[in-house]
Amino acid sequence: MTAHPLETMLLAWIRSPDTRSPGEVLPELHASHFRRNAAYRAFCRSLGVPEQVADWRQIPCVPQDAFKHADLRSFPPEETIKTFRTSGTTGEGFGQHHFRTLEIYEAAVLEGWRHAGLPTGPFLVIAPHPDESPHSSLSHMLATLAPREAFIAPGGEIDFDRLRAATTSVCLLGTALGFLHLCEQLGDRRLGLPPGSTAMETGGYKGSGRNISRTDLYGRISHALGIAPEDIINEYGMTELSSQFYARGPRGRHHGPPWACAIVADPVTLQEVGEGETGILLVYDAANVGSVAGIRTQDLAIRREGSFELLGRDPAALPRGCSRAADEWLAR
Repeated sequence: MTAHPLETMLLAWIRSPDTRSPGEVLPELHASHFRRNAAYRAFCRSLGVPEQVADWRQIPCVPQDAFKHADLRSFPPEETIKTFRTSGTTGEGFGQHHFRTLEIYEAAVLEGWRHAGLPTGPFLVIAPHPDESPHSSLSHMLATLAPREAFIAPGGEIDFDRLRAATTSVCLLGTALGFLHLCEQLGDRRLGLPPGSTAMETGGYKGSGRNISRTDLYGRISHALGIAPEDIINEYGMTELSSQFYARGPRGRHHGPPWACAIVADPVTLQEVGEGETGILLVYDAANVGSVAGIRTQDLAIRREGSFELLGRDPAALPRGCSRAADEWLAR
């Protein structure tokens, strides 16, 4: 499939992030979405936002739930090669994120990981492979980072022998609930990974009936696997986005790559709050070339200089998410 000029430009920017800035790219991306996406155009017009904006902060953020109710696809449906779905595990239906190409998505995963200075592997993964969860963006993200043989929980059964067999430092990837399952299955036993090993967890505890702090979880992982809490990484992402934000350690703050911007905003006015204040998280992701650039998430955060401190899901929001889906998968 022939690449659009905008796709070519975005791919080049992601691979060489110093060549452009969000102020240059996001307004152009908004204009393309405005022209090509009827649902997005109607949303913008309802807010009085035109096709051309002078500043990327004028681009409206589509509510995350809109992916359940509208076709937010900025290209002809017949050109779709992949659709990721939210888990929809609580009966509220699932959102859909459509892709004309996965090249930009996968470049954002790899370059975002590299930009964050995270381990290059080898990896072990306690999450379903895309063959088991073909509509999961999380599974596809993990498979972009790690080879197929790194997935050590086929059918939801963690292969502890693979963990014990590690002789050099590894990076263990999984959901928060996946790590909690691992720790619970080990009980009082300890399975120390080789020195220098790290872990990346993601997803939270959406709707699972469990809610432990990141500090507590990291303490359990550290005890079970011998990984220092400061060597455990939290990934913040979602089906509706193409890029990820990372924080290191139990009190780490999340940073994103140059092509993805996060704003902590007042939930009523949607204006950015002051330093140290709490608000709803808005994310502008230029890698979302085929859908919409701005997403109004359902997560609360504290604004920190150049970053944000994630507090978790807005209590008024319905529970859902990749981590919950993985929890059901591991609990089969």
